[in-house]
Amino acid sequence: MKEVLIHTEYITLGQAMKLCGEAQSGIEAKIMIQEGHVLVNGEVDRRRGKKLRDGDVFEVDRRQYVIHGNQNA
Repeated sequence: MKEVLIHTEYITLGQAMKLCGEAQSGIEAKIMIQEGHVLVNGEVDRRRGKKLRDGDVFEVDRRQYVIHGNQNA
């Protein structure tokens, strides 16, 4: 499982996918999410604006990423 480090309270799912390199653009992330190819905390979530916070896990093609954030944000 790879870590995605953020310095804010949350990051949106689409932004997180771009940050870790799973999507090259917001449009690519949107399509992958809407087609159900992305899991958030083990369940399909079709909202690219889904807020991910410290400890949340998202998965793309069996590659898992955990969000590590600033708890003081």
